[in-house]
Amino acid sequence: AATAPRIPATRLALHHFDTSYGLHLGALWPSVRAGLLCEQKYGALLNNFAAAHHVPQELELLNATDFVSQAPQKVQQWQQGAAVGEAATGCQEGPGERRTGMQAEMVTQAEMSPPLCTSSKIKCYTFPRGDITRFRPARPDALGLLDYYLMDAASLLPVLALNVQPDDFVLDLCAAPGGKTLALLQTGFCGHLAANDVSVSRTKRLYHILHSYVPKEVRDTVSVTSYDGRDWDQMKGGTFHKVLVDVPCTTDRHSAMEEDNNIFHKRRTKERQMLPMLQLQLLMAGILAARPGGAVVYSTCSLSLLQNECVVE
Repeated sequence: AATAPRIPATRLALHHFDTSYGLHLGALWPSVRAGLLCEQKYGALLNNFAAAHHVPQELELLNATDFVSQAPQKVQQWQQGAAVGEAATGCQEGPGERRTGMQAEMVTQAEMSPPLCTSSKIKCYTFPRGDITRFRPARPDALGLLDYYLMDAASLLPVLALNVQPDDFVLDLCAAPGGKTLALLQTGFCGHLAANDVSVSRTKRLYHILHSYVPKEVRDTVSVTSYDGRDWDQMKGGTFHKVLVDVPCTTDRHSAMEEDNNIFHKRRTKERQMLPMLQLQLLMAGILAARPGGAVVYSTCSLSLLQNECVVE
């Protein structure tokens, strides 16, 4: 009997996204889809531990800007724009007309979102929209510490939302490969940072990043472990001021673009279906790891309602 042709995992992922995200995002989905399929643009997270005072000027000459310092102003503009849009919509509504769920959600976010907490010590440079310039590879200083770390700039948002304060004990529950761990250290506020990841191989990458960017005296304030994050509360419950739970997910851009290690491979169907349960268990462990009055930030690299709102709610 002839073997049925193998459907690429990327095609399966896009079909799934078109079905679920198209329904949820509606008219916004085509532009979001195009963004997922575009070449990834990186941000350059400056390394405050390196002797690289010339780097900001070098990047600004290339027309890159620090999006972190601009974030509060942009958030305020977005909130004002959403509020104005709601007012205009309200004026146009007749009897019995109602705004859409998407409009209502945007206005609610505009009204209720707290000011974005940004650390003046975190700087991440990005090129303007439409500019596909690539950053040069990172360079070492005299002590061998690299001057910046290239990462998806959106990955910095959970770290900013965590709002680390001086001498906070911080847990990064699913830390590898290490970009967010490095960003947490850039605040200069971590009294102690516990960086955990269940994958030993990924933890090795985390060690490599710490040694490439962080001096020994700061590395000594970091403990790296490879526990199952779901069991963390049984070991060190109620300990941390701040907990970051950046869970495993469908990693939408990777799933849409790369066949290698793609969670939409048929052999990983069960694993993918169980993701929301795993994410919920990790979030619960993160909550139990926080001390009373502490803060927990939950984040994914997915647009999925099942992996985001449904897990939190």
